[in-house]
Amino acid sequence: MALNRSRAATRRRRWTAALGVTALAVAGGAFAAPAGATTTSQAVEFQTRCVPPPIAQIPPIEGATTAQITVDKPSPKVGETVTVTYTITKPAASNPVDLALPADIMTPTGKVVLGGAQSGTVTVTGPKKNPPVPGKGSFPAFSMTGTFTATEAGSITLAPGDYNIHTSYLMELDTPCTVLNPPAPVSETVVASPVTAPNTRALQLDNASGDPGVRVTVTGSKFTPLTEVTVVGRAGAAETADKMTVTTDSEGGFAARLKVNDPATTGIVAYEGTAWDPDKGAGPAAYKVIVPAPPNSQTITAAVNAGELSMTQAGDAVQLSSVDFGAGGAATGALQTVTVKDFRGGPAGWSLTGKVTDFTGPGGAIGAGNLSWTPACTAKAGSPSTCAAGSAGPVGSGGATLASTPNGTLTGGEFTVDAQLSLDVPAFTAPGSYAGVLTLTLS
Repeated sequence: MALNRSRAATRRRRWTAALGVTALAVAGGAFAAPAGATTTSQAVEFQTRCVPPPIAQIPPIEGATTAQITVDKPSPKVGETVTVTYTITKPAASNPVDLALPADIMTPTGKVVLGGAQSGTVTVTGPKKNPPVPGKGSFPAFSMTGTFTATEAGSITLAPGDYNIHTSYLMELDTPCTVLNPPAPVSETVVASPVTAPNTRALQLDNASGDPGVRVTVTGSKFTPLTEVTVVGRAGAAETADKMTVTTDSEGGFAARLKVNDPATTGIVAYEGTAWDPDKGAGPAAYKVIVPAPPNSQTITAAVNAGELSMTQAGDAVQLSSVDFGAGGAATGALQTVTVKDFRGGPAGWSLTGKVTDFTGPGGAIGAGNLSWTPACTAKAGSPSTCAAGSAGPVGSGGATLASTPNGTLTGGEFTVDAQLSLDVPAFTAPGSYAGVLTLTLS
């Protein structure tokens, strides 16, 4: 009996060692990059050295790893948060033993290395989710995600870094894998743009109308100090012959006496530089040239009143589809339709953004970053503005753009905004109802 017990103990030690070996470079089912994200990402190959847990009693394994990095915002502004997905499509090693591994026992973590305009690393983690791995079988792909804030303007490179595989099967084991010749090749590049200061330039007229040849006093404020400014009449988007230049004072203000002759002039603008730039100008301020009526005539006028920027939604609740305990996956549904009405009749566009809270329920919480959307936006026929849907991808607590229209000479219209929703529910999330609040902001 003592001999039998000794042999049994030896077999258990061998099985345990085999489990240590299987932690080399494996983790749960592959996570795709955010749907619809525009990216310059490319798969890269680099040499890695994976060190099995000591209990495995096998030497380190060196080999090629193939990986790819994607981002949800390839062109962020400085200060914006970028979500990074580090996907290892081909690990450096496969299962070296005959022992099959069960599903959902492996959790990956790693680093993404930043370079170029911004240095540092991004910590990424993956879910405890993997398909069964047969003995001597290839390890599946796996993904890890994390975020960083763009702090510098310019091109920021992202390269794969070291990663670690943690296994939870009979015992807790780690297998760190390091890049042999760092840095690894660049897989993705984002270009961060500087934050543009809001345009606070303003324009006022002492009169809204006058006879041909009358001079109107145009007062400007919050322009760049001691800078030449063009003051000119407008007929729709075109400039008229009523034009002059003036230099701002030390506080960025000016007062110009513009002689308005052209009957086509319907407004007055002022701008810095050689041509109109909505970021460096103000106006148009409405102005009407009163042309004397011929004898025995009557002048008939009509006014178009400016309205507001507003939105309504078809409802305030969305029921997503159900997922099964143990399997997890995507709970899908559709955003209640939002109608945006821009009846201001000015040059400014608008932006509709959303952010979501964590989804709380009996099993704790499902992170806000697990909710993704695929936006859509259509403009009603005759609307002056075109509507652009936001990028498909995670919504998160930091927020994302649902739809927008650009600035222009004349903007406005009526727009219908929708989105398909998908909540990634982790496997073995406790049964029950989970709810989060999506807040939409129109500005």
